[in-house]
Amino acid sequence: MSDRRVGTVSRGIRCPIIRKGDDLSEIVTDSVLGAAEAEGFEIRDRDVISITESIVARAQGNYCSVQDIAEDVKAKLGGGTVGVIFPILSRNRFAICLRGIAMGCKKIVLMLSYPSDEVGNCLVSLDKIDEAGINPYSDVLSLEKYRELFGENKHEFTGVDYVAYYGDLIKACGCEVEIVFANQAKAVLDYTKSVINCDIHTRKRTKRILLAAGADKVVSLDEIMNAPVNGSGCNETYGLLGSNKATEDQVKLFPRECKDLVLDIQKKILDKTGKCVEVMVYGDGAFKDPQGKIWELADPVVSPAFTDGLIGTPNELKLKYLADNDFADLSGEALKKAISESIKAKDANLVGKMASEGTTPRQLTDLIGSLCDLTSGSGDKGTPVVLVQGYFDNYTN
Repeated sequence: MSDRRVGTVSRGIRCPIIRKGDDLSEIVTDSVLGAAEAEGFEIRDRDVISITESIVARAQGNYCSVQDIAEDVKAKLGGGTVGVIFPILSRNRFAICLRGIAMGCKKIVLMLSYPSDEVGNCLVSLDKIDEAGINPYSDVLSLEKYRELFGENKHEFTGVDYVAYYGDLIKACGCEVEIVFANQAKAVLDYTKSVINCDIHTRKRTKRILLAAGADKVVSLDEIMNAPVNGSGCNETYGLLGSNKATEDQVKLFPRECKDLVLDIQKKILDKTGKCVEVMVYGDGAFKDPQGKIWELADPVVSPAFTDGLIGTPNELKLKYLADNDFADLSGEALKKAISESIKAKDANLVGKMASEGTTPRQLTDLIGSLCDLTSGSGDKGTPVVLVQGYFDNYTN
């Protein structure tokens, strides 16, 4: 038998358009097995079937309306003046949530982080900040001061001036608005003691700082829509985090508990093929765009559910390190044999070992989820399921 010449392969799998109530487990299984038959490849042990979070949420019917958000905000914060701090700049991700929040408040003090939001969407360039002699860590700017110093700043990719866009959106909901720019969470307490902190990955720290500084009520985005309102969908763990605009008045929430879904697909594939695959649900990948400086991860996690074989981080040796150091005097078949023996004999945990230096110490689900996000894209490819093969192979397989 000849050596295998191919390592990891990532395939987008075409599926039907998913609607509420569809049996996703059946559809994903049939789509993957149908693709394998049509394209002439085999399912193997430890292949990874990845399903985009949006079709999981859609099958679950996990939606809410801006009116539902407004009711939840009013019930939790009283409907008066509320600080809305550190939101990301996104029409798809946050603007529709902001509409619901504004409908549930009398006045919003919108506090934006600068020079960019948490995931790297730029409000003003660092060069302009330096030129103006501003210290973004400590300086609080009013809207007037921001405009005087920096004028209008349109987003590089979308052409939207988010400062004006968010301000106008709040006013259109019949809510007063005051916009300030600051990076210290407690700066908002000079305006109001009731706060919604909208940051994603730093939310627990922000909430702790605000409560320690004397805030009366602090509600994070993961605590809004964390239970149904008027029979709506919800997300018990993440609330509005990970949500997307569905229509002008409707939000698609991050999928609810879906461990049972990944286990069911794993079992169906085992029953039909005899192969034990891994299965995961994925949202945003975790990578940064070098041009726009935008960090992709607007979801609270890359993967909200996965089978147990995807727990942990890679345990890999750096082949070029072995080739340049341990086996610098070998070449050809002798080098191949020596490296193969090293891989077969490698420790179960290589943390801190020089031979693993430079291998990426990230969770398997974050690495595979990023690969899948790039494979499926976010547009019209029509491949909301991705099959990754050979990910757990090494040079000896």
